[in-house]
Amino acid sequence: MNIRLRYLISSIILVTTLITKTTNVSAQATVIDLDRLERATVYIMQTNNVGTDLLVTCVSSGTIVSRDGLILTNAHSVVPSQTCKGQTLIIAMTSTIGEAPVPQYRAEIAQANTGIDLALLRITGELDGRLVDPTSLSLPFVELADSSTVKLDETITVVGYPGIGNDPVSSVRGTITGFVFEPSSINAGSAWLKSNALIPGTMSGGGVFNQQSQLIGIPTTAPVTSSNGVSTNCLAIQDTNHDKIVNGSDYCVPTGVFINSLRPSNFARPLLRGASLGLSLQAISSTSAAPQSTGVPAFKRLFFASSVNPAGMPSSVISSLPAGSNNLYLFFDYENMTPETVYELRVTTDNVPNTTFSLSPVRWSGGQNGMWYIGSGGQPWPNGVYEFTLFANGVAAPSQKLTIGAAPNSDPVFSDITFGLLDSKGQPQGNGFVLPAGNIATARFIYRNLQDGLDWIAIWYLNGTEIKRVENTWNAGANGASVNTSIEVAAGLLPGSYRLELYIKGRLQATSDFTIAGAQLGALPQIFTKLRFTTANTDSDAITNAALSNFPQNLNSLYALFDWEQIAPGTLWTLEWLVDGIPFYDQTQPWSNAQSGQNFLMRLTAPSGLPDGTYSVELRVNNVLLQKAQAQIGIGQLPIDRFAGASGVQLRGHILNADTRQGIAGVTVIIINEQFSVSEFTWSQDQVFDSAVTDSNGTFEISRLLAYSTTDAPIAYSAIISANGFLPLTADGIEVKADTPNPLDLTIYLNKD
Repeated sequence: MNIRLRYLISSIILVTTLITKTTNVSAQATVIDLDRLERATVYIMQTNNVGTDLLVTCVSSGTIVSRDGLILTNAHSVVPSQTCKGQTLIIAMTSTIGEAPVPQYRAEIAQANTGIDLALLRITGELDGRLVDPTSLSLPFVELADSSTVKLDETITVVGYPGIGNDPVSSVRGTITGFVFEPSSINAGSAWLKSNALIPGTMSGGGVFNQQSQLIGIPTTAPVTSSNGVSTNCLAIQDTNHDKIVNGSDYCVPTGVFINSLRPSNFARPLLRGASLGLSLQAISSTSAAPQSTGVPAFKRLFFASSVNPAGMPSSVISSLPAGSNNLYLFFDYENMTPETVYELRVTTDNVPNTTFSLSPVRWSGGQNGMWYIGSGGQPWPNGVYEFTLFANGVAAPSQKLTIGAAPNSDPVFSDITFGLLDSKGQPQGNGFVLPAGNIATARFIYRNLQDGLDWIAIWYLNGTEIKRVENTWNAGANGASVNTSIEVAAGLLPGSYRLELYIKGRLQATSDFTIAGAQLGALPQIFTKLRFTTANTDSDAITNAALSNFPQNLNSLYALFDWEQIAPGTLWTLEWLVDGIPFYDQTQPWSNAQSGQNFLMRLTAPSGLPDGTYSVELRVNNVLLQKAQAQIGIGQLPIDRFAGASGVQLRGHILNADTRQGIAGVTVIIINEQFSVSEFTWSQDQVFDSAVTDSNGTFEISRLLAYSTTDAPIAYSAIISANGFLPLTADGIEVKADTPNPLDLTIYLNKD
């Protein structure tokens, strides 16, 4: 189509003036851009092909977090499992606000972490299966906020789909009412944000936004399933048995219960970084099957602590808290847990349900057996008698009570257990919670308010079985930190998970777990050794190729290898990969290989070759860093994409007939990227920053945000507005500044040709 790119100077001035006049308006108070958030929210259906029918197996909401079609949601509703058995993911989007979503795309899982119940999907095809080039998409998306900055009582907006496909996207307002801590968040702030918003279960996987329209969390709940895999909260939506009636005899889609738990958005950052860079990590080493639980998931040995040490262990065991307390942690043992186990915490205060400190049903994120905690910090606990009840797959464990507001007491106390090996002066040495394999382990602890002559007991355990009990009479005085107790086995302490319990007068006063693994290097364990990088044409070659630390550009595969020694199967360990110091892979899982071995092999790939950068691997046990190595690819730094974030101004508006003042449908609005002016535009796709077409009312919206122009980094766009039967408008030098209203709404008039 031959368009007169330079119509009249008055037309150029018209568009430029509209933008300039608007940008000169003084900065306004931030108003959440609900329209954009709703358009960036999708409805996800996990499906199975059954004959000629498409059976919906699970549903959830999701949020688009990149213009090229990355979608953040919960893992439990998209990763195939006993509850959600489908293989195909259908993405439905809102085409008209206020109407039900329309299926438009197919997607695949780009990244997933079932431990934290988050997944990133990537749009890969049209609904009919035709492939989609992600770079051709220009979808409305949202930016992740730093969720560690969220404050108590902060106002939030939750966006998602409240029904099973027939309801339009909706929003729920509320406030942040608390913060929940777990071992999975020991280096990341809170594990959960709590809210008083009434969020239906089908909004699980959607978005929680601050007043700046940034994503701070993902509402999360998991439907409780029975032993045969049937959800106890589900709805029948299809005639799956072909009796022409949709009722309880048909397959039902799990929905979960109302949600009060929000997974902070910072947990999604490694997934988003990995998916944005196209990075894919695969463990190549042949491993034995992970330990399988054959028993019923259960919780036991519930107790309380007022603080947690860096290894995730309780400082001491408490039986009450004084008035004005802000921190409380419920510790408990767990057994026979799996990644599909759903657990829940219900709390009552003076026999009245207390949702502020409860945790709605969520997927288990720990190991198979061990010790865990759920804690709340940074907010006051009102006085009262609290009762805590844990549920595993809907089955309640014995509850535990605690009184808050009790008078301070001077009972004897043990606290702050740490472990090590004794040096020549009798002082424990080491990292405190991971000891090398040997024949002795020593614990040191603090004591207060003791009296000589008191009976106290130390009990040692290995993998849950008592291996030593020492009954003592106290003779070290009232207060101090120099008491040690040890366990010694002449034949050597086996690798595994150990525990120490300290009792006074039959009451548990302090307890802590620690791990024995690896060969001894002084007081430190050598569990993982010879961590190194290499490149190879095949996996087998990678094992024999020389270790390298510098690699050329356009590398197809980067291998990392390490040896290991005396680590018991089932021991929780953490593998973290980083690029330029920022994580893109972080998984904690039970060790499922032989106790000792060589050449644990991992392969990192990307579709178009690994981007330049400095890559690092870190290996941990009990949050203790044991090995670290890094390598450089190319220049050793990722290229900078200043348009990678969602920071900027959204341009939208109405295009009207200058004579009738009515909206014009089908008008094309093209924003040309900063490298080209209107006169240089040749209708090449790589010159287009973004484009839109007006609807029946003359409304348009540019999905991609216009980047802010500054003195140091000026950015000026150009624009073309054209429609059949109307004179086109063009403009150069379009800039948005920090004080530009966001979104930027324009009303533009076109004259008849």
